[in-house]
Amino acid sequence: MSDRRRRRSSAGSPELDRRIDELLVAAGAERDHDLLFDVLATATRLAGDGADTLDLKIAAAALKEMRSAFRAFGPYRGRDMVTIFGSARIEPDDPAYDQARAVAAALAADGWMVVTGAGPGIMAAGMEGAGREQSFGVSIRLPFEQSANPIIAADEKLVSMKYFFTRKLMLVKESKAFVCLPGGFGTLDETFELLTLTQTGKGLPVPIVFLDVPGGTYWRHVDGFIADELVSRGLVDAVDRELFCITDDVAEATHEITSFYANYDSMRYVGDVLVIRVKRAPDDATLEALNRDFGHLCATGRIEVVPAFPDEVDDDDALDRARIGLHFAKRHYGQLRRLIDALNRC
Repeated sequence: MSDRRRRRSSAGSPELDRRIDELLVAAGAERDHDLLFDVLATATRLAGDGADTLDLKIAAAALKEMRSAFRAFGPYRGRDMVTIFGSARIEPDDPAYDQARAVAAALAADGWMVVTGAGPGIMAAGMEGAGREQSFGVSIRLPFEQSANPIIAADEKLVSMKYFFTRKLMLVKESKAFVCLPGGFGTLDETFELLTLTQTGKGLPVPIVFLDVPGGTYWRHVDGFIADELVSRGLVDAVDRELFCITDDVAEATHEITSFYANYDSMRYVGDVLVIRVKRAPDDATLEALNRDFGHLCATGRIEVVPAFPDEVDDDDALDRARIGLHFAKRHYGQLRRLIDALNRC
């Protein structure tokens, strides 16, 4: 977002603000000056707060880790990325290992880079399928597990994290699709956080595939728990089960991901308008059908074909794409996924 549209914070006094501005100029900050100012101003306020040493260690380590990860991912931001979650304990002779390797190979053949936690098991299988050149690793430093698997070890596309929360941020932030295979607490934690982000709108709608072994029941049992214990009690909406696809077929898993982007490109908010960018705009008849089927998602008004907004033009943001806009009511994100599916059928 352009600096002129932001309200900058303060380090606590005009003099400190001036010094931070001078420091940024000396550091060569040529863009996003106000965002960088916020980072330094926050650090300055921590000094004034008398923050606990442990709190400062956490903040400093997290910022260092994120900076390292941002730099590593930076050269590949134009690539489509898919994150694969799954157990580190799966052995190479397990059918789940074959599934992870196969789906990674299929997606890599379609141009996707595969992101995993860089460990053994499902993570190694995904990288084996994608190959080193199309693999990206975000490892976690644990006392009881080995270092990164040999496929990605010592590669520039490997970053190592101390904290699970920074690692999960990077496993989710850069990817446009997710494949979840059977795993333990860590896999379920990652999976349900991903669902939470998507369900609440904190994350953008993305294809999420629960991939099992042929004839497997792992994800069916998870879905059964969601239906029997969560939906039945009104703890989540029934439509939230449409945020994910369950399959034991690699071809179906791959199609679920690639077809999600058949027409849909991306979305962002401009003010209170949700702008959905597509490769092909809906014609008048399709637009009427969209309003008939999804008009209830609008807080006010209708779903309309719109031009690029000035904010998008300023940011040079997907200006080659057509757009629809709506005043999204910011609920029922499962039905927003249905709207994207309908746009993909255009």
